[in-house]
Amino acid sequence: MKLSLTENILKDIWSTLGGADSLLSLFEETGSGSLPSSFAVTDFATATTASAALALAEFIQLRFGKTLPVCVDRRLSSFWFSKSIRPIGWALPPQWDPIAGNYAASDGWIRLHSNAAHHRLAALNVLGCHEDTESVAVAVSNWSANALQETIISAGGVAAHMLSASEWAVHPQGRAVALEPLAIHHFRQGQKLRFFGTLDRPLNGLRVLDLTRILAGPVATRFLAGFGADVLRIDPLNWDEPAVLPEVTAGKHRARLDLNDTKDRAIFARLLSEADVIVHGYRADALEKLGFGEDVRLQINPDLIDISLDAYGWSGPWSARRGFDTIVQMSTGLAQAEMLHARSDRPQQLPVQALDYGAGHMMAAAVLRGLSEALAGTRYQTRFSLARTARELARFGAKNLSRLANPTELDVHPQLESTAWGKVSRLRAPLSIGSLEMKWTRMAGFLGSDPAAFPDPV
Repeated sequence: MKLSLTENILKDIWSTLGGADSLLSLFEETGSGSLPSSFAVTDFATATTASAALALAEFIQLRFGKTLPVCVDRRLSSFWFSKSIRPIGWALPPQWDPIAGNYAASDGWIRLHSNAAHHRLAALNVLGCHEDTESVAVAVSNWSANALQETIISAGGVAAHMLSASEWAVHPQGRAVALEPLAIHHFRQGQKLRFFGTLDRPLNGLRVLDLTRILAGPVATRFLAGFGADVLRIDPLNWDEPAVLPEVTAGKHRARLDLNDTKDRAIFARLLSEADVIVHGYRADALEKLGFGEDVRLQINPDLIDISLDAYGWSGPWSARRGFDTIVQMSTGLAQAEMLHARSDRPQQLPVQALDYGAGHMMAAAVLRGLSEALAGTRYQTRFSLARTARELARFGAKNLSRLANPTELDVHPQLESTAWGKVSRLRAPLSIGSLEMKWTRMAGFLGSDPAAFPDPV
């Protein structure tokens, strides 16, 4: 039987993750429609969501001896790749800083990412202009796009010159990413996995140390928390991401530590020793510089399942470069392809942040595959990157001309949820694993509102 596009993408991802082909028969796709794009964004959303669901089904089969079907709705998957909540009586903060966006340089287009205060300041210092879009546009127009990109990067900011797919293919970083697998694995021997979980909450008691920020990593750990994992998110003292916290902090404990402080470093080392899993989204060299590189982490906890993400890949000249979903879209040719597809004269982004959400679900899948491997005493370290995720999406390019309508009341879960900001309605989960329900026992809330400690076992 000929496989659907979603099934082909899932098969490729599942093979890269090391899953057995026989488990693919558990998957069923429902729903219809596609997001408008020059790429198969809805199929990619469905497949990456399915990879996490299938990995959980595999773990349940191995742990509890129960085989459960996996069903993923492509319509709901598409919506969850944007937002799953609707505030009731309050509003989410703006997603973007006022000067973030695409600007015309003297010889092309560049995107500035300025949501973080220090990234905004770096761009403005380089441009030497007032903090408004008109002043920024005038200043950018006097620069070569590539020269401005490199100058802002050197100043500690985040920017990306728009390249075509063919330009990215011959770029030194593009060539490096092309040689990397979608998931880079390292295996080692360890103790057999300790017992935790129940059939109805299979991850209950799993201790996940979450060192991730916008947006892929928080999506991964939200998924794990949705099936019972004890997720402890650690942030620096001055970090905030108000536009996405109501969406991605559900189910998590949230603490702050200063890893340059001796006392906080000792607390962090203790948390590492207690964790079953660490998920981190720092640049490739960031934890190394803080004194918690790979060798140190494994010395502290030899049985740690270690899952990580960076922006531009783990080899090549940009391997330590800052980046976010929309920035990587500019570099890798996706924004230019969407511009051509839309017949626009300006860069266009994907209809959703597919790199972040896709990578996030694959990271969750890697954690769960790591748990399955750990049942036999094998420990699993896996690395992903947004740039390699972009290549995976581009591999399955297909023009999807049908449009999904906005979510209707039938798409919304009938039970309201509480958050620290107010009530929300949430879309129904896009997946089912037998009769298991994705739900969170802690409401979404502010960063730093909990102590830096895993909860005591129940």
